[in-house]
Amino acid sequence: MVTLQLRQLTVPPGHRVILHNINWQEFEAILTELGDHRATRLAYSQGTLEMRMPLPKHEVAKVIIGDLVKILLEELEIDSESFGSTTFKREDMNFGVEPDDSFYIQNHAQMIGKERIDLKVDPPPDLVIEVDVTSKTQLDAYEALQVPELWRYEAGKLQINVFQDDKYVESDISPNFPNLPIIEAIPTFVEQSRTIGRSAALRAFRNWVRDTKNI
Repeated sequence: MVTLQLRQLTVPPGHRVILHNINWQEFEAILTELGDHRATRLAYSQGTLEMRMPLPKHEVAKVIIGDLVKILLEELEIDSESFGSTTFKREDMNFGVEPDDSFYIQNHAQMIGKERIDLKVDPPPDLVIEVDVTSKTQLDAYEALQVPELWRYEAGKLQINVFQDDKYVESDISPNFPNLPIIEAIPTFVEQSRTIGRSAALRAFRNWVRDTKNI
């Protein structure tokens, strides 16, 4: 049997490594060894660990969508706490996942000042964002953690998944922003950022929210 150390593994951008038969203690040890300041992203599902290195295309989309959500929250005067790509995990369910971005909205008050999350006592984030470029989002992990709303952005389209009756169903409406056409607006302004630039697109989006919310 050959034993490899994590530092011997290199995951090129846009690629992923899948490790099988990883128990929970090994998953926790890998998280500790890799640390918080890393480019690789992890997803753990009942013994299978996926390590992936995002492409610049993925990172650009992730950042712009997160910025758009923050503008929505600000302009609609909705209080929130942002937890980014925090590792959300539960040993009793054997799942762990790191979203591209995450927000506590309904449960924001109890998350103020939190530096560590224990999903046995803390609620899952109210909204998570995943950008699918080189791999597909693992819905089973988010279903196990019972995340209420999941956005998946892929190939210029936004899919809104709402957790109902222990599974996700697609929705044309975001429960967190029910009065705005989010499913059309987010892809429109992400694409706009590719042509006029990030700052101009964010300003345009802010103006759009201000105009649309009063209709």
